[in-house]
Amino acid sequence: MGKFQFVIKRTGAIVPFNPERVANAIYRAAVAVGGRDKTTSELLSQKVIQLLESKYVEGYTPSIEEIQDAVEKVLIENGHAKVAKEYILYREEAARRRQQDSMHFSKPSELIPWPKIWRSLDWAVSHELHTSESLNKRISNGEFPQIVHEAESAYELQLDTAAEMIKQKGSQLKMVMVSGPSSSGKTTTTLKLEQRLMKMGMRFVPLVVDNYFFDLELHPKDEFGDYDFETPQALDLEMINDHLVRLAKGEEVKIPFYDFKQGIRHLNQTPLKINENEVLLIDSLHGLYPEFSSAIPAQEKFKLYLEPLLQMKGPDGYYFHWTDLRLIRRMLRDSVHRAYAPEQTLLHWHYVRSSEKRHILPYCQSADYIVNTSMSYEVALYSARLLSSFIEWEKKYEGDPLRKDAFQRASRVRKMLESVTPVQDDFPVPADSVLREFIGGSILDCH
Repeated sequence: MGKFQFVIKRTGAIVPFNPERVANAIYRAAVAVGGRDKTTSELLSQKVIQLLESKYVEGYTPSIEEIQDAVEKVLIENGHAKVAKEYILYREEAARRRQQDSMHFSKPSELIPWPKIWRSLDWAVSHELHTSESLNKRISNGEFPQIVHEAESAYELQLDTAAEMIKQKGSQLKMVMVSGPSSSGKTTTTLKLEQRLMKMGMRFVPLVVDNYFFDLELHPKDEFGDYDFETPQALDLEMINDHLVRLAKGEEVKIPFYDFKQGIRHLNQTPLKINENEVLLIDSLHGLYPEFSSAIPAQEKFKLYLEPLLQMKGPDGYYFHWTDLRLIRRMLRDSVHRAYAPEQTLLHWHYVRSSEKRHILPYCQSADYIVNTSMSYEVALYSARLLSSFIEWEKKYEGDPLRKDAFQRASRVRKMLESVTPVQDDFPVPADSVLREFIGGSILDCH
């Protein structure tokens, strides 16, 4: 056992020191600049620990900042300047996010599509759906089916607009990219958008981006041992760009196949070609990430961004968090279709959130059109399904320094679900609703 048994987090909490986290942090920085050498990352992490042990006496409890300073020093002194730069940039970016969070967004955030927000808020106010109190009042008046109709109609109208904008691109359009953070409703929206465009005479060829994942053994892990599929660097961006360029030229490429059970990618598996009257349809978390399609001219692609931008205040005067809606959606979907317990989703969400703040949300403003996929009635359905679980998780993780994020989210979601009248019967929800992708019962091929 080394000199250090504990580490001081930024919150002041003292948690067990795990050397593997140092290696993971170095490897993640290396992956971000194109490196995939885990052995070197582990060797460098050993040097970091040696540096710390030479600097501090036995029994000393280093802080996170002291450990990160040592990582920077070792990377630079051992000739890994590019990795060091990425590591430093990540630290600075994380510090800026913490400062912004502490300021309660006193300055406009680049992560928020403000024009769309104002339109969504105006709609919510005009339909008396801008607070949990107003929603509850309408539910108590027996208006739940009408609320469903109003929300679904607003969503469908946005898809009509998006389809018309895509159609106007004309013959120069080569690909449509549907992007957005986890559980924003990409699958259903893509299918419904495709239906509209086919009626307009357009034909689509889907590209499954998941097949471009690197082998699982090349993925970095977080402090809890979870593999990170959320970062764009988990994808072979160089191969994606090469294939997109060739497909846009009308050439045939062979798409790889990713075996999720074994975590292995098999190259050159499925032939794919785009004919003159066809358009490539791409559903991906990272469709707006600049390096995803940097080789494709802007006029040849249409970028659609999705997020459930619900504009509803709780009793405390604060708006419900969009990320909490997506957390619940993913819990419901994963528990049914991926044998992934809702509690596991809660514990993993910090990783999802961290990656999307860096790699997805900052690029929402670059989209050609934004679709708000929230439904004003969805919290009422979630309250009936998951409130008791969030009460349990809040109690379970209270006071656990390693699970502070899980506790804070559980507490916040519990308050949100408690503030809304629960609705058990989802019969009024259309069978092709975007919510059916998560609560089940969809007539669309969502999985």
